Amino acid sequence: MSYRVAMDIGGTFTDFVVIDEDEQSTSTGKTSTTPASPEQGVLEGIAQVVPELPAISFIVHGTTVGLNAFLERKGTRVLLVMTAGLRDAYSIARHDRKELYTLRYRKPERLVPRRDVYEVGERLRWDGSVDTAFDESSLGPVIAAVKANGIEAVAVCLLHAYVNPEHELEAREVLQRECPGLSVTLSHEIAREWREYERASTAVLNAYVAPRVEGYLRNLENELTARGVQATLHVMQSNGGITTAAKARRQPVQTLLSGPVGGTIGGAALSRAIDRPNLLCIDMGGTSFDLSLIVDGRPTVSTETDLEGLPILMPLVDIHTIGAGGGSLAWLEAGGLRVGPQSAGAMPGPACYGRGGTEPTVTDANLFLGRLDPDFFLGGRMRLDEAAAARALHSVAGGIGLDDSAFAEGMLAIVNANMADAMRTITVRQGIDPRGFSLVAFGGAGPMHAMWLAHELEIREVIVPWSPGTFSAWGMLQTDIRHDVVRSFYRPLAELEGRAVAEVLVELQSEAADLLASEGIVAGDHYFARSADMRYVGQEYTVNVPIGGDVDLTTVGESFHDAHRVRYGHSTPGAPVEFVNLRLAGFGRIAGDAAPFRAPSEELDPVAGRRRATFAGAALDTAVLHRDRLRPGAEFAGPLVIEEQSSTTVVPPGHTMSVDALGNLLITTTKGRA
Repeated sequence: MSYRVAMDIGGTFTDFVVIDEDEQSTSTGKTSTTPASPEQGVLEGIAQVVPELPAISFIVHGTTVGLNAFLERKGTRVLLVMTAGLRDAYSIARHDRKELYTLRYRKPERLVPRRDVYEVGERLRWDGSVDTAFDESSLGPVIAAVKANGIEAVAVCLLHAYVNPEHELEAREVLQRECPGLSVTLSHEIAREWREYERASTAVLNAYVAPRVEGYLRNLENELTARGVQATLHVMQSNGGITTAAKARRQPVQTLLSGPVGGTIGGAALSRAIDRPNLLCIDMGGTSFDLSLIVDGRPTVSTETDLEGLPILMPLVDIHTIGAGGGSLAWLEAGGLRVGPQSAGAMPGPACYGRGGTEPTVTDANLFLGRLDPDFFLGGRMRLDEAAAARALHSVAGGIGLDDSAFAEGMLAIVNANMADAMRTITVRQGIDPRGFSLVAFGGAGPMHAMWLAHELEIREVIVPWSPGTFSAWGMLQTDIRHDVVRSFYRPLAELEGRAVAEVLVELQSEAADLLASEGIVAGDHYFARSADMRYVGQEYTVNVPIGGDVDLTTVGESFHDAHRVRYGHSTPGAPVEFVNLRLAGFGRIAGDAAPFRAPSEELDPVAGRRRATFAGAALDTAVLHRDRLRPGAEFAGPLVIEEQSSTTVVPPGHTMSVDALGNLLITTTKGRA
């Protein structure tokens, strides 16, 4: 036997997808996440879903360990080393205000206070030539501080190291020689680009989460090996590709969005399979609501982003996240009802989980309204406590003078409005008309809310893929190993020849090929994507432009003007243009097949029964369907509740659900609003 396994660690549940390569069958599973020790939940779950652990041939997982350490400010204390004279560059940051009309605006708090920023004697010129030689003795105060305070991590960001890394490499050699076991992050290895503040910020964030992520991955690898798993552990990266756990330990910043990105990659695979080029993907789990776009069959990718106001320089799939999920708590503020971003999490979880929770959550509201079956949650492996949910709702409903049913629907209306506003952030506010997209709903709670969200944005079609509750984990099996390399290339377009660009791209391709070979990918499975960061002369920020196999600078210039117009709504074809960076993404083919659905072998009645469910204040007789009995071509009119092991889909009145050839549920509006 041979198994391909994917695991996605969420805030409430850890999801598993297992592909039996011999039987060509796919199975799924869920276990409760164990926040205090995430690897324990993974190990417990994998033992339940894989019959023989030594038979695992490939294993990948997405983790939020690094992201949670950052968001909760539970990373390690970091010392930052910078070139003499530039100590305050990290603290000063940039002068732009992220919130123009906030009278008491304050810059986001840095991860490293000024007292923990040290200077080292050295200086490189802009072209990488040495102005001042590296002074090893100037690291003395850093070494003393590490030893005196038990510091676990140091970030080094020296001037122009992206051109010449020699001094940063010398600094690491000295630090690790004098402080064995110290985690040292070098800026040129994390973000080989100009702009000192952004490069320092990225290096600091990597160092901040490094001990936590390194420890977690090392423990998980050791435990898997002890259980007979010989396959190399892989980790989903924020750029949409995967890498080995060994590489992820060296650059943990690459894993920050690894969980949510799996769903986006799954959306791209789904887009190709069903010929829907434009998809708006929503992933609603127990804690968060993640959104992303598939445009022309590909996920949107940016070369930088910021987390809570702190910039990060690295290629990553565009993910927008808010605190909204099945565990989002309802609470009163100044007499008004609020829902989220606070969450009941995995422990104690919603009141209906029976683990001691007493505050009402979105899951409690859905259960109270008849949209969840208390005896079929997680396919019947977990029973929900209806009485506890009712008590939790009633404890708050009286405070605003509503009966329990109206209060539950009000909770859902508020959380839906919050999620719809987030959807507008990545579409309408970016000049994108969402009405030209199909909405793909997944996550444990996504299919329960999808139709209401579609109505908010006037989207006509909702697609619920196979096993939506584990869709992000499945997406991790649909991508390849990826490594991104970049080279600073500050040149005017008008003064360039294509040969100069091609020479640098050849060097980058050789570098990426070496990285892929180091992870065991043979040359025949390599492929590459080339691009450039470009801008009009006088601009500060860039637009990324793809470069084809033959470097035709006329075509590249035209592509830049087109990309600028799409991004900003205007372009100036006659204006001078310049290159800033050349980029290359190296891929190694390891992705699996993209179609896990198998039609039921027997023709069984999909209608499991009927129950009362509340819609718009009315308790309606609602058909309950078992999804694993639905065959392609089946069609039903709402109201419907469609149950499966990983999720529940709710189809309100005035809508029709049909099943396509790949087992996806296609839901469309027939009349009115949800």
